Amino acid sequence: MKIRVLIVALFILVYVNVNAQRVVIIGLDGFSTEGFNGSKHPDIDRLFEKGLITLTNRPVMPSITLPNWTSHLTGQGPEEHGITANNWTMENHTLKAIETDEQGYSPSIFKVLKDKKNNAKTAFYYNWAELINPINKKYLDEVSFEEGDRYKDNYAKALKFIEKNKNDPTLVFLYSVHTDHAGHEYGWMSPQYITAIEEVDVEIGNFINKLKEQKLYDDTYFLFITDHGGIKKGHGGVTMNEMQIPLAITGPKIKNLGLTDQFFNSNKNTSLVLAKLFGLKNIPKSWTGIAPTVIFK
Repeated sequence: MKIRVLIVALFILVYVNVNAQRVVIIGLDGFSTEGFNGSKHPDIDRLFEKGLITLTNRPVMPSITLPNWTSHLTGQGPEEHGITANNWTMENHTLKAIETDEQGYSPSIFKVLKDKKNNAKTAFYYNWAELINPINKKYLDEVSFEEGDRYKDNYAKALKFIEKNKNDPTLVFLYSVHTDHAGHEYGWMSPQYITAIEEVDVEIGNFINKLKEQKLYDDTYFLFITDHGGIKKGHGGVTMNEMQIPLAITGPKIKNLGLTDQFFNSNKNTSLVLAKLFGLKNIPKSWTGIAPTVIFK
């Protein structure tokens, strides 16, 4: 009898681990293709060496922060989610979203994941206060804001969250605005902007190494995204400096395409890619993005 119970317990453990699916989104605000080409980022390169990196991803318009991160996380453009400026709040906005949940928010990937998978765990780590405004916190298990452009404590919290929920489908959004702020203060492609990229690359490497030590790396998908580029000390226009950005993805079912321009991609495709990775069906009608089939095995 004891042997039988042990066998059943082992089967359950293996089953849970095999079916656990984890996606970590690493987001750097204002990280342009020009910045990617002009900086050193060996840890980012190493992370995606068995996946793909494209340098021709496009922001939605306008090329500013809140509309683009909302597009990443809701599968829509500003014409659908209604967010056209950084000062959007639930209480003060002009353009209505074409689809909302019961609390008035556009349906995010966090909501869709939670609705479809009861045991899914979600986390949102950020250091720009306005970023959370369009996201319904009801669908987030952990939310952490770090002040003063700092981000290392959030990386540590994300590690703990992943370890704690290692047997559940997990979506972690790990964002930092410090790269964008370096561009605004000193200029895109300034030495300080390049340093901001290269310093966080080291932290990303430390984060990945710790996941490997905890045996949480091999079954994890990693998605590296940004919102827009910049020119001089600003952004919001339609120059290629602002409208061309990198995107990278790797994981068990992602093709090894290396540095590629084989497909067109937009920020509003991100949630569709995530939905496909998690096997989610019946996505919201307002999601107008696509999941590029060329990236999947």
